[in-house]
Amino acid sequence: MRAVVLRSHGGPDVLQFEDVASPIIGEQDILVTVAATALNRADLLQRMGFYPNPFPSGPEIPGLEFAGTVAAIGEKVTAWSIGDRVMGITSGGAYAEQLAIHERQAMAVPSGMALQDAAGIPEVFITAWDALVVQGGLTNGRWALVHAAASGVGTAAIQICKAIGAYVVVTCSAGKRDACLALGADLAIDYKSSDFVEVALQATHGKGVNAILDVIGGEYLNRNVSALALKGTIVQVGLMGGGSTAFNIGALMPKRARLMGTVLRPRPVDEKIAVTQRFIAEMMPLFALGKLRPVIDRRFGIDQIVEAHQLMESNANTGKIVID
Repeated sequence: MRAVVLRSHGGPDVLQFEDVASPIIGEQDILVTVAATALNRADLLQRMGFYPNPFPSGPEIPGLEFAGTVAAIGEKVTAWSIGDRVMGITSGGAYAEQLAIHERQAMAVPSGMALQDAAGIPEVFITAWDALVVQGGLTNGRWALVHAAASGVGTAAIQICKAIGAYVVVTCSAGKRDACLALGADLAIDYKSSDFVEVALQATHGKGVNAILDVIGGEYLNRNVSALALKGTIVQVGLMGGGSTAFNIGALMPKRARLMGTVLRPRPVDEKIAVTQRFIAEMMPLFALGKLRPVIDRRFGIDQIVEAHQLMESNANTGKIVID
């Protein structure tokens, strides 16, 4: 099969095409013919050498999410049949014509949705939901603060907040405010010209927000604490602004607040299955109801993978970059 393989690490030009062996499925696995994948920041970091090859016994193939059709099933597979339309998250390998995955990590593509659109769902929607709802405790009537809201995770987070009846303040660049507001954000702040702490406190009448989804890190950490409500939670899911900063622990303690970090990719298979199955039960029905949808900025063919990586590095996209 054809795949994008990393033989070295660095800029987008290290991405190269090779013919590699098709994956061998286990007795509880399905073989998926991939119709589309989508870019994630972790793909860029892996390309630069900051993530190890998740499957060191084989070629290093990036790609954390996919949509496609079932091509073969293992002996003990009961959930799927050949030809079924599926999507899901994986530790890597989605930049390829085929991949193997445990049957319970796969999700049914929403009825009526194109496979190429479905590729923009798994990673960002599971990440945003897990961070805000499962770990952050966000519920109906509470307030969230979402940073980098025009990103894939951010656009998913806005929709999830509104679907569960929560309020959401978001930060983004000036040119992306309208897009965030159109998705349902209650307030959209240009992070270059407005103080998100001040705006969040005004919106909540001084109480602060209950959950914060942050992909920035760095100097945002202390400001996040200032914007946080009593017993609130900051969930760190990325470090676009840096991983180190001076932090005032004394500001966190009186609020009896929680600061937690989370990642999806390195979790063991049983944890990926658990979060996938809960997402199927709690969130997937909302796609059929039209309350959730993938926001797709651009589409590229797999032979344009270098240009796709360059676009994500420029931070010009609003929502997902899909690779057919």
